Amino acid sequence: MDEVDKPISSLIEILPQKGTLEWIGIRTERKQPLTSVESVAVDETSGLVGDHYKAKSAKRQVTLIQQEHLEAVSSFLGKEVTPFLTRRNLMVKGINLFALRNKQFQIGEVILEGTGYCHPCSRMEENLGPGGYNAMRGHGGITAKVIKGGEIKVGDLVELIGG
Repeated sequence: MDEVDKPISSLIEILPQKGTLEWIGIRTERKQPLTSVESVAVDETSGLVGDHYKAKSAKRQVTLIQQEHLEAVSSFLGKEVTPFLTRRNLMVKGINLFALRNKQFQIGEVILEGTGYCHPCSRMEENLGPGGYNAMRGHGGITAKVIKGGEIKVGDLVELIGG
């Protein structure tokens, strides 16, 4: 059976592309700006060490966005949109994050599991200006929980486990 004849359920499992971790951001307090770091420890209990979120929801320990989506949002708004403004923890490029939802994937030595879509919140209007919320719809990235901790650093490979 060639790829054209495969059912969608089996095609969802094929993801040979690998991405790269391009940016890491943490914030020590709620509603504070993110601080860009080159590396961060990741813990199964608390998520990104030093981030204020501290795993209030196990399904949302880490938030990820892809650089390609920031480029789209920038185009919609007619100005540069940086990962600082989106309030996500990790920015990756080269791999479709939506394909990682409900799947386990690896960044460096850390294993995460995509748990859902990271929909924009009302802060996007404040951070990005008028229309920011709507520009981010469908481009907010995903949420993830930590399966195996370790350290991640900018430049690490991002790949589906078993893909």
